[in-house]
Amino acid sequence: MSYALFHADCFDWLREQQPNTVHGVLTDPPYGLIEFSHKELEKLRNGRGGVWRLPPSIGGKTRDPLPRFTILSEREKQNLREYMRDFGLALMPVLAPGSHVIVAGHPMLQFLVQTGMSEAGFEVRGAIMRLYTSFRGGDRPKGAEREFEEVCVTPRSACEPWMLFRKPISERTVAENLRRWGTGGLRRLNKDKPLPEAIPSTRTPDLESSFSNHPCLKPQHILRIMVRTLLPLGQGIILDPFLGSGSSLAAAEAVGYDSIGIELDKDYYQSAKLAIPKLASLYPSCIGESLEPPQSDATNPKQPRNNPIDSTQFSLFN
Repeated sequence: MSYALFHADCFDWLREQQPNTVHGVLTDPPYGLIEFSHKELEKLRNGRGGVWRLPPSIGGKTRDPLPRFTILSEREKQNLREYMRDFGLALMPVLAPGSHVIVAGHPMLQFLVQTGMSEAGFEVRGAIMRLYTSFRGGDRPKGAEREFEEVCVTPRSACEPWMLFRKPISERTVAENLRRWGTGGLRRLNKDKPLPEAIPSTRTPDLESSFSNHPCLKPQHILRIMVRTLLPLGQGIILDPFLGSGSSLAAAEAVGYDSIGIELDKDYYQSAKLAIPKLASLYPSCIGESLEPPQSDATNPKQPRNNPIDSTQFSLFN
C-alpha cells in the first residue's frame, strides 16, 4: 500500500482534485479553530498556554495540554459551524457517492460540527463513541474548591464522540452503490460482528507518544478500527485533510489501505513524515478487526516503510 503527504491548505488541495476519487475520510479537525492558529501554536510550543490549558502533573504523571473550549465566544462557535459547512462543501465533490466521513469531536462542540456538515449536504449518521476516561471535566468551581467540595462544574469525561457522516448514495439502493462505487456501507469487524457504536479505548500509549509531539495524538488501536471500517469492500483511498500527527495515515498503512494526508503546519508536516512509518510498524497483528487492545510488540515490529510517495509525484488519481 502507499500513502502521500501534502504540505498545503486542505481547501486549496480539495479544489484541485477530480470528483469521486476519495472513498473515506478519517480526521481530527481543529474544533475551536483558534487553538491551531499560528499564534496559539507558538504559545503552546513555548509552554505559555494561551487557549491551551497546561494542566499540572498528577502523581508524577505529566498531563497533556488541552484546548479550553469553554472560553470560546458565541461568534467563535458559529465560526466553527460555518467552517465545517465550508469544509463539507469543499469535500463533497471529491468523495465518491456513499463515502463515509469520520470526524473526531468534542461533546461541547459536536452539535456545531454536525450542523455545519448537514448544511453542506452530508447525512448525519450518528457517532462512534470512544470509551475512555480522561482528565477532562469533573472540576470543582474554580477558586472555591473547598467551599463546594461536593460540586463539579461538568461531568468527568468517559467518552469521545467520533461523528459519522455519509455523502448521499447516487444509486437506488446501497447494494447498487456498493457495486458501482464500492461505498455506501461500513466494513464489519467480521462476517458475524458489525462495527459497534461504542468502542472501549485507552489513553494513547507512551510508546506511540514518543514518536510525535502533537498534543492530540490518538491511539493506533481505535484509529485502525475506524479506518478499516471506512472501506466496506476493502478497496479505495482514505483521506485525512487535517493530518496533524499522521496517526490516521499510519493506521491506514497498517490496515493495508492507500491514503492521503494534508497538513498546513510545517512543523507537524515534517514530524508526521517521520512518525507515520514508526507508528505503522507497531502491533503487526492489530489491523482493525478486533476490539481487543493490541499487545505491544516493540521488540519485533513490522519493518517501517521509508518511501512515502512525494506529493509532487503522487499519481493515484491518474
